[in-house]
Amino acid sequence: MGALSGALAGFTTALLVRSLDTLIPHANLESSLSATVVAIVIGAALGAGFGVLVRRQRQGAGETLFWGMSYGVFWWVLGLLTLVPLVMRGSFAWDLSAAQASFPGLVGLLIYGSLTGLLLALFRLRGSTPSLPSAGTLGRGALAGIVAAWILGILLDAQDHLVPMGAMVPETDPRFAAWVIILFIGALAGLIYSAFYPTPTDGAGTAVIRGAAYGFFWWVVGALTLLPLLSGHGLGWSLEQVRAEFPTLPGFILFGSMLALFYQWLHRLVRIFLSEDVGVPRAEGPGIQVLRAVGRGAVAGLLGGGIFTFVMFQIGFLPSVAGLVGSSSTGTGLLVHFIIAIVIGMSYGLLFRRQSFDLTSALGWGLTYGFVWWILGALTLMPIFLGNTPQWSASAAALAFPALVGHLGYGAGLGLTFYFLEARDRPWWLSRSESEAERITQHKEQILSSAPAIWVLIVMIALTLPVLLGM
Repeated sequence: MGALSGALAGFTTALLVRSLDTLIPHANLESSLSATVVAIVIGAALGAGFGVLVRRQRQGAGETLFWGMSYGVFWWVLGLLTLVPLVMRGSFAWDLSAAQASFPGLVGLLIYGSLTGLLLALFRLRGSTPSLPSAGTLGRGALAGIVAAWILGILLDAQDHLVPMGAMVPETDPRFAAWVIILFIGALAGLIYSAFYPTPTDGAGTAVIRGAAYGFFWWVVGALTLLPLLSGHGLGWSLEQVRAEFPTLPGFILFGSMLALFYQWLHRLVRIFLSEDVGVPRAEGPGIQVLRAVGRGAVAGLLGGGIFTFVMFQIGFLPSVAGLVGSSSTGTGLLVHFIIAIVIGMSYGLLFRRQSFDLTSALGWGLTYGFVWWILGALTLMPIFLGNTPQWSASAAALAFPALVGHLGYGAGLGLTFYFLEARDRPWWLSRSESEAERITQHKEQILSSAPAIWVLIVMIALTLPVLLGM
């Protein structure tokens, strides 16, 4: 099934690009037919490997989608930057210019990986009767998507990036058309997300990070592929086109996070008001659990902020932070910085309590949460609070790359510290063996999900796109 999924995905990608010259720039192919044949053969081989990789993972389309995207990034590094140039030229293509030249291949492999994952999930359903999501589930997904898209539209409009989207529809008011397009995309994305995850059982923090990866998927498929094709401009995969479209990337990532979080909240509200299952009463109430999580998050945020401080001093950013309270003092900036670090740490405690089961998961959630806050904080909220518009351009992201490193360091310290603080607490009503058995079960469920793939995907996005597109 993996080989068949990969072959179909390779064929579809070849139809998009019409030639593998875009995906494999070093190849010398004589015709589009030979390119398509090569695409199918390579796609089948890579698909077979993908089937082996995810054979023990959860079978949902949402899970295999993110594994497929991470698989595509992996083959961009191993294939287009390493094996292909080694065979063709006898050397690796590990320099910046070579990576930029093969950037369309990265987008193509992301499309290929997404299609392979979705097709494999579809083929796994063969011979079974899948349970369709209820109308209420789909409605909650559509509502969450529309609300998230409305917020995204406001942010894009503030930077004059909304109206050009509506210009693709001729003989229509561009602003009206843009709002119709953005809300339609939001509703469609929400419907698909609710079909992927009809009964979300993990935490809100997991939903935020998964939503960020989902937003990145829609940026690749929508902003870089479908919208340019529908407007008659061809694929928007070139480095120049992606740079021009980069201002929508932070918006799509935030849109995905908001969609997933709103959907999670709506699902919990329905369970609270309509479910008759009150669960097993615990000796420790939810209020105490929340307070403990907030306290641990505050301590973890303080330590993570200490790591971030080294970057702040190196780039001289503390006076800018002090500008949030109308000052330019380095000392005031340091105080404000630590207050923000503690508040973000408290939010991490609320969102990610009981989600880290070992150092790997703690590091994964911390790093990805730091990346989300780089977009939400450094590129969005801080410019707004300083009286500007969100700084979502490729050049602004490149200039803010040192802050990204600081956010990743902060996230790593935050996640690891919170894990160590939370791991010390064992509910007194559970024996040590019971507590360990419950932790092992939850840890296994997390590993079988797409969480590891999402960690890798988002970290690769964080470390790759600002450098390739901002130079």
